[in-house]
Amino acid sequence: MNVTIQDLAPCKKLLRVEVETQEVDKTFDSVTKEYQKQAALPGFRPGKAPREMVTRKYGKDIEDQVKRQLINDTYRKAIEEQKLEVLGQPEIEEIQFNRGEPLHYAATVETFPQFELPEYKGIPVTQEARSVTEADVQQAIEMLRAQQTGFNTVPRPLQSGDVAVVNFSGTCEGKPITEIAPTASGLTEKKNFWIEANSSNFIPGFAEQLIGAQAGEKRTVTVDFPADFVTPQLAGKKGVYEVEMVEVKEKVLPPIDDALAKAFGAESLEKLRAGVRRDLENELKHKESKNIRSQIVRALMERVNFELPDSEVAKQTKNVVYDIVQENQKRGISREMIEKEKERIFSAATQNARERVKFAFILQKIAEKEEIKIAEQEILRRIQELAAMYQIPPEKFIKDLQQRNGMIEIYDQIMNEKVFTLLQEHAKIQEVAVTPGAEANPS
Repeated sequence: MNVTIQDLAPCKKLLRVEVETQEVDKTFDSVTKEYQKQAALPGFRPGKAPREMVTRKYGKDIEDQVKRQLINDTYRKAIEEQKLEVLGQPEIEEIQFNRGEPLHYAATVETFPQFELPEYKGIPVTQEARSVTEADVQQAIEMLRAQQTGFNTVPRPLQSGDVAVVNFSGTCEGKPITEIAPTASGLTEKKNFWIEANSSNFIPGFAEQLIGAQAGEKRTVTVDFPADFVTPQLAGKKGVYEVEMVEVKEKVLPPIDDALAKAFGAESLEKLRAGVRRDLENELKHKESKNIRSQIVRALMERVNFELPDSEVAKQTKNVVYDIVQENQKRGISREMIEKEKERIFSAATQNARERVKFAFILQKIAEKEEIKIAEQEILRRIQELAAMYQIPPEKFIKDLQQRNGMIEIYDQIMNEKVFTLLQEHAKIQEVAVTPGAEANPS
């Protein structure tokens, strides 16, 4: 077998392979004998039919199997001899194949990028000197308390902090809002709609104009839909609402005591505080770990540059585009608007994909250098955790993974976590003062 290599791009090579006539004829003989053993032809017992008759009947099948077998075997041998780390499957073409002649074919392959790992142990990172304080715990308790808020109807005008129960109907440019934004029925008309008097969660400026109104009173409310409004057809436009105040409700907060604790499954207020502190400390650790890992990623990405395989970038770009489109659709952005932004979306997705692919290769190379291994038990444990999270029987979850080749994804997740843990354990962490004005609460 003779192999020549031509570089087509930094991560793409063309292998030209020639297989000698002797090897071709030898493979024809062995494949024909296998067919002869199994052939069932009229007048002959299985395996006793003459070679010539078997060849005449199964000639095309024999030829296809010989070609397939020779290409598979010699391709594997070629990449081993040339010490190539190949990504995916080869593109086979230019096949010249006949009995009694050498086999010629060309295989286009993508290879792993070649680069030297930067120093990845001892990466300097900073971490703010944060801790969970009593004020943090009290703030979290107040948030839990707010979840148990009661509401009493009061016979007085609406004040800041109250909740207004209203009926409303809205127009934009003199038309019902649904004529401009067909999916925005909730912005067009509502009955017994609850809105906090000092809230901007509905439409900025809407609730403030109801301050001072009493039950039974009607008001006209005008609003300016923000330029980044969730319903793009209304962005930057003016809206007019006819609003009727149905009720004014006053918030009633429960006392902070053992009864409040029991509402959240704690035996006492003391136990609730201890649980809240523990949750806040875990949340702070998670946030600090995430921040350290983000610094490590940036440092490694800046320390090394190399060419990336086109197919890996294209595959990852497709995934990122899908994620962006799905997220935009969840936010209520129409297909038409997404189509108008497709060039910008694709550009952003390609950049994101390139960074993902680059860092994946860096992690993989570190894993190889550190000889990090994944045990089968670790994969099974992760599968059981995910199956429990999604409430799917483990057997069905495994079957689904196998059908979509998802085992590789599970393997990569565990491997990446191990590499990140190694990088984090060896990072040089410098503690710095908390940034002035930053929130004290770790959340």
